[in-house]
Amino acid sequence: MKTQILKNNVEVTALARALEEGAVAVFATDTVYGIGTGAFCETAVQKIYTIKQRPLAQPLQILVASVEQARQVAQFSPAALQVAQKYWPGGLTLIVPSTKEGEPLLRGAKGLGLRVPAYEPLRRVLSQMRMPLCSTSANVHGQPVLTDEASVLETFDGQVDYILLGGTLSPTASSVLDVTVNPARLLREGSILKQDLQQVWGEPIC
Repeated sequence: MKTQILKNNVEVTALARALEEGAVAVFATDTVYGIGTGAFCETAVQKIYTIKQRPLAQPLQILVASVEQARQVAQFSPAALQVAQKYWPGGLTLIVPSTKEGEPLLRGAKGLGLRVPAYEPLRRVLSQMRMPLCSTSANVHGQPVLTDEASVLETFDGQVDYILLGGTLSPTASSVLDVTVNPARLLREGSILKQDLQQVWGEPIC
């Protein structure tokens, strides 16, 4: 496979259309390099699992450009909406129930893990997409996450359709809050602290 390497020459609309049609891309984010495709492109999603050697039981994250885009596939309670509006774009993944339209994205999970990345070049692509982006970290399962261009090219050149380079990244894990359960459960404390989330959520978080 011939991989297109992009840096400052990204045609945003064309890339968005390609991802919607099942192209697989590796891209910089505000955390680590990610790999993704159009969220409803089942064949391409399965290809990501194959490339990463990732167990099928582990769901992928859903990246969106905004709260409005997220609400097309997921249901937000007033408290969940308040948390999203406070911390998006940024380092918070919210696990929320799906809408009817979002049910195909569950792929066996009980909720959708959604995030709006703070990395502007990626958000520009997401804003042009007519569906969310299914994504996970760009690394072979069980191996360290990738944060520099050389490692990304060595691992994925020839394996994916596009690589969008973004320099060397500073890895910061997102916090993961599951609000499909009561009380809400913090599955991972990352860049956003539990006490801060709890203050916005308004109730105790496990």
